[in-house]
Amino acid sequence: MGFFRREPLHERLAREGGMAERPPQGAPRPLWQEPGVTGLHRPREADAVVTVEAPDVEGNAVRFVSLPDGSLLVEEGPDSPLDALAGAVEQEVRPPYRARAIRRGETLWAVEARRIEVLSIPDAPAGEAIDLAHTAEQIFGSLPVLEQRGEREGSEYTVHAERLDGDLWEVRAAAL
Repeated sequence: MGFFRREPLHERLAREGGMAERPPQGAPRPLWQEPGVTGLHRPREADAVVTVEAPDVEGNAVRFVSLPDGSLLVEEGPDSPLDALAGAVEQEVRPPYRARAIRRGETLWAVEARRIEVLSIPDAPAGEAIDLAHTAEQIFGSLPVLEQRGEREGSEYTVHAERLDGDLWEVRAAAL
């Protein structure tokens, strides 16, 4: 107890009765507490946030993916040239990345981008998503490309892949 701070009566009684134990100062808070309510910061979701003048981009919002070769896939929004948006992002983040942009004025756009991992999976089954988990138990079926990617996380892992275009897939892997 600090020299100039009085311990509240209810805390003293609980402590003396063995009913409560105060956490040490600086103890981490539970992860389930909400940012804003507790003062904890929200985890960073974007690797870059930029503003750019882009008079040739139509619409009010657009979502796109920049592939490793620099080509752009428009996922949502008009099919107008996005070179100005991509150029501004690429001052901060190299392809591949996923970006979303929102018009903030007549020609001003705000763009946020997040790095992604892209793999080519030529022998992938039909569909838009693949989930692979590897544990000590035997698994059925396999995709060697995804297994190799998962093994970089450890002996037990999960890999999630979403088709971008053709045999190009956005991939996320994590240790179990």
